[in-house]
Amino acid sequence: MSEKESRNKKKIVIFASGSGTNAENIIKFFQNSNKSEVVAVLSNKRNAGALKRAHDLNVKALLFDREALYHTNDVLNILKDMEPDLIVLAGFLWLFPSNIIQEFPEKIINIHPALLPKYGGKGMYGSKVHESVIENKETETGITIHYVNEKYDEGNTIFQATTQIANTDNAESLAGKIHELEYKHFPEVIQQLLEKDN
Repeated sequence: MSEKESRNKKKIVIFASGSGTNAENIIKFFQNSNKSEVVAVLSNKRNAGALKRAHDLNVKALLFDREALYHTNDVLNILKDMEPDLIVLAGFLWLFPSNIIQEFPEKIINIHPALLPKYGGKGMYGSKVHESVIENKETETGITIHYVNEKYDEGNTIFQATTQIANTDNAESLAGKIHELEYKHFPEVIQQLLEKDN
């Protein structure tokens, strides 16, 4: 690939707090793309699998703390230097700060493991969501990809996909179904959003 092509690539920055399977899936999806690439993965947890997965795939992996995100402009300045076309929250558990949201309007998206507005909000993440869905005897659940605003899970919806819940499903089996939807749709929606900006 020429230097010019590399310069013209759309840049994706991922924020993740956990094991990083979605981050890895997104990195791999764009690895052979001549239009877009993941340039960095940022995490608030030193032992996050997401950082190791990024490092193993030769993507810049950066750790930050609460101070850097909320009380200084450290993370904001890192992002300004990188000039991302899209910031992707993939299992990032902290509320995103308003100074970054204002700097990158309609450029920050999140994935949630339920059909918002149901089962969203502070504390609703991972297995807690699936346990609540099972407890309430829902017949379907799914994923929601949405823009990020100053409140948990309340930004405008971009995309939803559903899956049926069987009588035999528990939180763990439901998590597996949700992961399948995430791996299939999240990279595709990111690609569509980046292409729309052309």
